[in-house]
Amino acid sequence: MSAQAAISHDAAMRLAVEHADLVKGATYPNPPVGAVILDREGRVVGVGGTGPAGSAHAEVVALRRAGNLATGGTAVVTLEPCNHHGKTPPCVDALLDAGIATVVYAVADPNPLAAGGAARLAAAGVRVVDNVEADLVATGPLREWLHKQRTGLPHVTWKYATSIDGRSAAADGSSQWITSEAARADLHRRRAAADAIVVGTGTVLADDPTLTARLADGTLADRQPLRVVVGKREIPSEANVLNDDSHTMVIRTHDPAEVLKALSDRTDVLLEGGPTVAGAFLRAGAIDRILAYVAPILLGGPITAVDDVGVPSIARALKWRFDGVERVGPDLLLSLVPR
Repeated sequence: MSAQAAISHDAAMRLAVEHADLVKGATYPNPPVGAVILDREGRVVGVGGTGPAGSAHAEVVALRRAGNLATGGTAVVTLEPCNHHGKTPPCVDALLDAGIATVVYAVADPNPLAAGGAARLAAAGVRVVDNVEADLVATGPLREWLHKQRTGLPHVTWKYATSIDGRSAAADGSSQWITSEAARADLHRRRAAADAIVVGTGTVLADDPTLTARLADGTLADRQPLRVVVGKREIPSEANVLNDDSHTMVIRTHDPAEVLKALSDRTDVLLEGGPTVAGAFLRAGAIDRILAYVAPILLGGPITAVDDVGVPSIARALKWRFDGVERVGPDLLLSLVPR
């Protein structure tokens, strides 16, 4: 593969991010990494993303596609190339064997077992450039994996949909559909990349959701997240969440810490429960990101997206900051992280 013109390191990193996004959700326990190989003239000659566990990492995939055109060229990678031998050899070895002259990466590897790739490359005479588009990578495809590396806990994103006045349903309880088809498609894409979806027994009993990731034509996506139901009420054996579309875990607790402990082998968790579960996770400080789909409609009424979050006064408000706002069809998607 050969592009017609040279591109900058920043542009190549953005292309690497695109390929990391394509494999997100399919690489666990490895991070979703993207790589781009540029030839001596700076033209794209190979791209790739990390494969499922035990298969080739992004750098190796991209190098294979570049072939001999990689010699003397540049490797642009979203994460510092690994320097350890796990199920596959170190990516540093592959880069050195290919004769790469320059390695550009966005984020240093925080895993002490895999770190040290940049130093080893530099010691071998390879030019190393770090911190290129680091924010884009750290808040994009590597957000959840980096959180897991720092904390040892899965990254929890609370997702909900509301009217512009913060209602999650009309006064009669009807809620299908507050947001647009475009917003629902965006959610299903995120579900397919997640490791687990968490709801409470109240949501199961009230809405009987399937909690699957689906394609535009309504068929199941190739990859389905684990469905997790939390709470102490029994759910009927015929509930949709117990069907054969995916695996389901039922956790008899109201304690978010116990939920996270049960999901400790996961990285990317979506919280899609109702106001009671959302309130419990917020009070526990167990939410790392909020994704709010806001529709340009007004509903009024008593049904809000979250119950009590333990805030007695405006001075004690839970403070968040926006780290992204985008249009999804006619709706807005707000991304927030703790301040």
